[in-house]
This record gives sequence, structure tokens and C-alpha cells, in this order.
Amino acid sequence: MATERPYHHGNLKTELLKAALKLISETGPRTFTLREVARRAGVSHNAPYRHFRDKDELLGAVAAEGFDRLTAAMKESAARGKTPLDRFRLCGRGYIQFALQYPEHFQVMFDLPSSLDQYPDYARAGDEAFETLLGFIAECQKAKALSPGDPKPLGFMAWSLVHGIAKLASSSHLPFSTTGVLRFADAASHTLAEGMKKALQEQG
Repeated sequence: MATERPYHHGNLKTELLKAALKLISETGPRTFTLREVARRAGVSHNAPYRHFRDKDELLGAVAAEGFDRLTAAMKESAARGKTPLDRFRLCGRGYIQFALQYPEHFQVMFDLPSSLDQYPDYARAGDEAFETLLGFIAECQKAKALSPGDPKPLGFMAWSLVHGIAKLASSSHLPFSTTGVLRFADAASHTLAEGMKKALQEQG
């Protein structure tokens, strides 16, 4: 029997999340148990219940952490842009970089049933990520680089594009290296942005 590792109450949750992510990388998010998470973390099988009432709540915490990291990745990437349209496009690059860097988070965030929506931290983090995208679109609209009006349809359009690329890339269905994926994403985002600009010009 493995010796249980001592832990401080302040980092038990972090250790459980790390153990869960390791398991997800090996078996996927559906098959492991809280008992196995506890064993991997080196704590008693009851220890996870200090923070999570069940496996779904643990997965909700993984997804929330993922969305927080996604938001940070989009903002960091967009900050390199010199114009609102550049920042909008680079936001999408950040999305794809996140998916490639954190595939386990990405899988949990989008491949599990929507019942995770019942967890407030998960819902809050997901909403914040989408609002970040909408913020960059609104900035473009204010600069008259994108058509005015409700930014959500444009947001869903942009999200669908980058998510599709991220999903294909993270599951090794694109014939590109990591650098090639990002170059492809840049080209696709540029095409999308140019199409949106053209639509604005035609409206005018």
C-alpha cells in the first residue's frame, strides 16, 4: 500500500487538480474515480471530499481553471496587437495556443455534458472568456473595423473558427507542426477579419 503523503490544507485542492489532470491525460475525463485521484495525490480516499462532493464537481473545477487560463492566454496574445483588428485576431491565436498547451483542460471544458453548468465557478469562468472575446470585437466596432450592432453573432463566428482549428490541432487531425498550426490559424483569422471588413464596406 502506498504511503500517504502529508499535505497542508492550503494546497490539497491544488494537488488533487494536478492528479486529476494527470489521470485525464492517461485515461480521459470519464473513467477515473475520486479514489484514484486521492491515491495519485498520496492522500486518503476521503480527502477529496474536503473540496469536492463528487467527481463532477472536481471536473467542474478543472474546467473553471481551464477557462481562467484561456482568458489569460487570449489577453496576453492580444496585447501584442497594435490595432483593434490585430488584437481581435491575436485573441484567436491565444485561444489556439491555450488548447495546444493545456489539452487536458481543453478536453474537460468542451467534451463533457453541459451539466457542468450547474457549478458557479465553471459558469463564471466560461462567461468571462466569451466576454473577453466580445470585448475585442466591441473595440473593433468602435474603431469602425467591424460592423456595428450586437457583437455576439460575430463572437460566435470567430469562436467557431478558432475552436474548430484548436479541436483539430489538439486531436492531431491537422498535418502541421505547432508552429504550422499557429501560422494556419493566423491566415484563417486574417481571412475571417477581412471578410467581416468587406461585409461592413458592402453595408456602407
